[in-house]
Order: sequence, then structure tokens, then C-alpha cells
Amino acid sequence: MTVLQENVRPMGRCPVAHGFDAMGDDYYADPARHLAEVRDATPVFWYPYLNAWIVTTREDCLTVLSDWQTYSSASNSAADVPEKHREIYPPELVAKMIVGQDPPGHTDARSVAQRGFVKERMDRLQPEIEARAHRIIDRFENKGSANLLEEYSLELTTQTIMALLGLGYEHEAMLRQLRDDLFAVLSSAHEPLLEPKRSQVWDRFVAANLVLRDIVDSRRNSDADDIISVMASAKQDDGSWALPTPQIALHVSEFAAAGTDTTAQAMTNAVLFLAENPQALQDAIDEPELWSRVFEETVRRRPSSTFTSRRATRDIELSGVKIAAGDMIWIALASANTDPEHVDRPFEFDIHRPNPTDHLAFTAGRHTCLGNPLARVQGTTGLRVLFERLPSLRPDENDAPDFLKMALLPVRRSLNVHWDVADVERSRERTIRTLNLQVLERTEASDCVATLTLGHPDGGQLPHWKAGAHVDVHIPNGELDPYVRQYSLSSDSEERSTYRIGVLKEVSGRGGSAAVHERLVAGSAVTVSWPRNNFRLSPAGKYLFIAGGIGITPILAMIREAERAGADWELTYGGRTRTSMAFLDELAAYGDRVTVVPQDEFGHVDLPGLLAEARADTLVYACGPEPLLRAAEGHAAHWPKDALRLERFAPKPVERTAPDSPFEVEFAESGTVIEVGADETILDAAEKAGLPVISSCKTGTCGTCETPILSGQADHRDSILSSSEQEANETMMICVSRAAGSCPRLVLGR
Repeated sequence: MTVLQENVRPMGRCPVAHGFDAMGDDYYADPARHLAEVRDATPVFWYPYLNAWIVTTREDCLTVLSDWQTYSSASNSAADVPEKHREIYPPELVAKMIVGQDPPGHTDARSVAQRGFVKERMDRLQPEIEARAHRIIDRFENKGSANLLEEYSLELTTQTIMALLGLGYEHEAMLRQLRDDLFAVLSSAHEPLLEPKRSQVWDRFVAANLVLRDIVDSRRNSDADDIISVMASAKQDDGSWALPTPQIALHVSEFAAAGTDTTAQAMTNAVLFLAENPQALQDAIDEPELWSRVFEETVRRRPSSTFTSRRATRDIELSGVKIAAGDMIWIALASANTDPEHVDRPFEFDIHRPNPTDHLAFTAGRHTCLGNPLARVQGTTGLRVLFERLPSLRPDENDAPDFLKMALLPVRRSLNVHWDVADVERSRERTIRTLNLQVLERTEASDCVATLTLGHPDGGQLPHWKAGAHVDVHIPNGELDPYVRQYSLSSDSEERSTYRIGVLKEVSGRGGSAAVHERLVAGSAVTVSWPRNNFRLSPAGKYLFIAGGIGITPILAMIREAERAGADWELTYGGRTRTSMAFLDELAAYGDRVTVVPQDEFGHVDLPGLLAEARADTLVYACGPEPLLRAAEGHAAHWPKDALRLERFAPKPVERTAPDSPFEVEFAESGTVIEVGADETILDAAEKAGLPVISSCKTGTCGTCETPILSGQADHRDSILSSSEQEANETMMICVSRAAGSCPRLVLGR
């Protein structure tokens, strides 16, 4: 085997971390905490058991992940194939795993595989995932207990990946076993896989892949949209198949593992974190849009894959430690995600972090997990449905940890949970996620703002919410579809029988606010969503509130919440005129803590003065027109990171030093020339022209659309390429990058 390579490289290296043990209970209980115990003293250390260096700081991890030429992925699939299987499963085939390739092979394989995992498709799959989750819970809800991992998490992810692959239930047992065997094969490139287990794993793995090869061949000319058919039918420009059958079968094996176990592990880990953090659970139950943050915080705190690995291609140095060419490097994702140099309160489970996706759980750069859109949709949906149906679900006390011990992928095998079976009946009676309410009262809060108090006609309680929340209001529009507009709740969050919104009549708007003013009166029926909150009030000792115009509505609720918390606060509230400013009578009760600034009397709000000095333990919340918010950002630039929290009425404009201009792109392989308009991307223009381009994130962060540049200079706007790679101008991300201002035509290698 090539596992430890003791006969190739000497085992001795320094420094070592004597307290670190990837086979010990502390590691499996909490990999991130165990790594943190050695990170400060030995940020890079040699681990003899794996014959590899372990890198623990976020900065070093990003260095390794962002430079594929210095840190190669090729050794990730260097598993030793048993002699008896090499004729039909040669080692060079194993080396074609997506996780074990460098460009250009990685780019080519990923570009074909990615077609089955584009974000838009995963989002469209969400209702089916939700329906499957409900059907699975139907099976065991009356029992009051379950092995959550096997009976729910893995069942949901397995059903979903089978549907995506277009496989019937006759293949379910094979697919479940293939998941475990693929992980064992991957880990065997670095960890011992001893007999007889080695032969057993490989016998099953090869047998399953032969079955998959037959399926691939049967779908070579299929026009179906399952992942196997999409990959099998993909062709090169010359009409040949894009990928050979054995390689597609190998990639399907990868999907069977990554598309099931890692997400199932994350959902199960989330249940443990929520049990330890009951307020986070209650917040997510009250505000369902927070479930995506529960999932993100779970994988930040405990990524399903603790590590990923690379091999150094030249002598390098990380954190003062010299690493020789040929040495293996394990990147500790769990440690990077809890590095205190980057993350405040790294071991707290906080679903309200300002940047919830700022982690490396799905790695980074070219090897960002191509299935991450599926994982995010599936994990979020699975958790939401689980706790909607069984809100009292909790892990059993003293449930012994049960892991398949692999350092690379610590696989939990079970989590026993229980719940109150009364949840079953309660869930059947719960209100659906829209509310049929009535306008109980309408008042004119100013000369252009109407306030509507909404409630159940029978006075029943409404779903709980917290300051900063808004609701979608479905506004009648005659025979046409109703307008749907978002309005902040301005009432007291402790008042459970009514919601209050304030609506500014926008004369030049899109019709929604005018319809509210013209059509909604006391007694009107109106459909309203459950409250959602993207502007939550975080705990702080002091608050500075800044409101402009109708931006006062969420701030009113925040003031009440700050008052109850005993926090120090002040508000500056600006508007065009005093008569245009709503809720002044309510604000008068707070005395000199409120400063009212009508523009016709005092001019604009004095943001330079308000924000001149960064204040300790103070959060700034601002809501209002875009000019006010952009000015606040500028004047608060010297405040601590995340001290300023904003809620915009519209997306923030993209700033450019000069206007974008049209340019031409020639796709060399097809000879097609297209014009890219000033307001579209290369990707958009190519899709309109019917060219076979693919993408996923469309924000320049995943690398899916990376395309070779044959001539011309690009204006690089991605987050993947390093500065030197951008300067080299060899490839570009066509979802965001453009031709440089002085370049009239790009020639791209597609």
C-alpha cells in the first residue's frame, strides 16, 4: 500500500503536537476544540500516525487551498488498488476522483459534473425535499424515539441523491454501502486500511462501480435530467463523449458519499448543538428563515470533513515550519473555522453571526464542494421540517458516542433522540406559514404614512417575532396577481395578538404602496407571511439608532427591546419635514434620547458628528433611504468590524470607477463570436447564444465557470484567482469578470 509510505519518507519531523490524537475520544467528541488545544503552540505540526503535516490556522489553510500548483490535490486519490482489481479498476482511474485532481483535469471533470448540481436546480428541488422529509417523519413520529442519523438524516439524503441520480429503490442498499466504502477508499490514501477489511471494501466498491457502468452506458443518449444522464450524454465539440464510462461511475460513487453522509452528519450535529443552545432552537422555530443559519453555524463549528489534504510540490514554509517537497499536508478545516484570529467567540454556537457563510466547511477555491448548493438546501429544509413536526425532539442523555473512526472523516453512526408524542397532534393543528388576517385599525401616522394594525378576526395569537422582523403582505390588485411587498413590524414584539406596519405612499413606486393606501381599510382581509428577520437586534451594552423616513418602523420595535434589556440607547431620526415623519408622538415619550431632525428645519442628519468617534460596546443600527445608508457606511468605516448594521429598501448598488462597456468574446473551439453588453455578463450572453457554458454561484466564488483566456486582457472580478494568477491572465470566471476597458475582444478557449 501507499498508506504511510514509511519506506519512502522518514517519519521524524519537528515540531510535533504531543497532545493531539486523531484516534482519541477527545478528537471525535469535538475535533475543533481538540485542535485548538495545540494550535497556539504548534500552528503547523508533524503527525506521525498520518505521516503528514497538519495546518491549523485559517491564514495558513487558505494559503494551501488557494495555490494548487504548490499544494497539489493529486495525492487525495492515491489509494492502493488491490492487484486482483487493477485490470478493471486501474490506479490511474482512482486518480481521476474530482477531489484528487488538479487543473486542467479537475476543471474538465468538474465542468461536466457541475451540470447536475447548479444552484437553480437545487433550489427547484426544495419542495420535493420538504415532501420527502414529511413522509419520512410520518413513519416514526408516533414512536417517541429514533436513531435520528439512520432513520431520518441518512434516509432523507439517500432518497434525495437517488432521485437526483435517477436510481430506483432496488439500488438503495448498494448506494448506502457504496457511501461507506468510498470514504474508506479515500481515507486509505492516508490512513491504514488493513486486511481483511481492505479486500472486503474493494470487492464491494468495484462490484458497485461495475453496476454503475452498465447504468451509465444505458443512458448515453438519454435526454433525461438526472445527474447520471446529464453526465453520460455530455459530449465534446467533436461529438465524442465528454467523459468515459468508468470515470462517470467513479464520480457517481463520489456523489453517493458526499451527497448523503456529509449532509446527514451536519443535520445530526445540528440537533446536538441546538440541544446545548435552546435559545437558538427557539429563535429558529419562531423565525424559520434562521434555519439556514443553523445549518451554516453547524458546519462552521463542526464541518463533516474535519480535514482536506494536499501534497507540497516544492519546499515551502508555513508559520515558520519548513515543509519539504513531497510531504503531505492536512488542512484542518475545523480549526480554521474556529481560529480566534478570524472568528469572534469561535466556540459559541451563534446563529446570528453577521457573515454566516464565512467558513471553510465546503473548502475554498477550485475544490469548493460542487454539491454545496444541494447540502445547503437539504440541510436547511431537513432541520426546519424536523422541528416543525417534532419541536420537543432532544438527544437522549448519556447516549454513548458512536463513530466510525477515520481522522479525515469522523463518521457518526448513530444519535438516539426522543420527543413528546403530543407533538404529533400539535403539528397537525399548527397554522400554515401564511396568515389570513384582517385590518383591525388604520391610522394616518403622517401626511404620507398609513399604519395598519393586523390581527386574527377572532383575536387569536400570532406567531412570535423579534425586533427587526418584517412580513410579506399580499395586497389585492384587482383581477391580477396580488402585489407582494415587505414591511417591517413596528409594534411591540411582546404583543402577540396584533402586528403593526407602516406604509409610505411612494408616488413613483411600483404600485404596491399606492394599493395599500387606496384599498386597505379597517375590515379589509389581507394575507400575511409569518415574520422573517434579517435585521435582528444583537445584544449590546449601548445602541445608536439612525432612522431616515419610513426607516423608523423597525427601529421603533428595537427601542422597546433595548429598553427591556436595560441597554443604553439613543436615536437620531431624520425626515423631509416634521409632518412627513411618522410616530413622533410615540417617540416623544423617550425625551432627550430621541433627536428629531426635519430636513427643512435643520438640514441633513449630522452623520459625521454622530459617527466621528467609535464607541466601545456600541452597535449602530440604521434604516432608511440608500443615500443615508451609504453615508453611514462611509462615516463608520473606522468603527469595529460589524458594529454598523443596516437594512436597505433595495440592493446595494455595485460601485465602479468607470462604466462598463460592451465588448466581444470569441469562443475559439466553436468559432462563435458574441457581443457582451454593458449590463450583462459573458455567461449571460453565452447562454443567450446557446453556447454550452455552465455555472453555479454566479458570483465568482466557486470556480465552476473558469475558462481559459487565449488572447485579450480580462478585468478580473472573481474571488478565486490569486493576484498572481489574475496578473498571469490565463483563465477567468465568466460569471463576473469582463474584458478590461482597453480590450475590445477576448478569445476564450471554449
